Amino acid sequence: MNKDAVIKTLNHILELELAGVVHYTHYALMVYGYNRIPIVDWLQKQAEEGLVHARLAGELVTWLGGHPSLGIGALLEKHTHDIGDILRESLAHEGKALKAYYELLDLVKDKDIRLEEYARDLISAETTHQDAVSKMLHKPCHSCVP
Repeated sequence: MNKDAVIKTLNHILELELAGVVHYTHYALMVYGYNRIPIVDWLQKQAEEGLVHARLAGELVTWLGGHPSLGIGALLEKHTHDIGDILRESLAHEGKALKAYYELLDLVKDKDIRLEEYARDLISAETTHQDAVSKMLHKPCHSCVP
């Protein structure tokens, strides 16, 4: 296993997850309208989960003898706060995180069971997030009612 490459990838994951914490926290502050309360609750939970993911990535970095990054991923915003735009930005962010977890899996597969299981668990979680956001973006079909 290339420990330096694994640490680099884990630090990238740490930075992405911290960027997600900032994004989701910001989005939660910018939601207006009738459905504000459940959407804000969901966004806040995503921020909290991102912090848990960031902490775990940092722990893995130190367990491997590395130094956790003090950086944060890109904080790009389109400055539109329509719920659809927020969800599309979230979907794009989840896609970046998912790619990083797959990169980690490629580095550790059949070399370190703990890191392999970590990568697989987070791939599952990020895929579930993508699926949830995709369903939220899907417009209901009122003519589809049996």
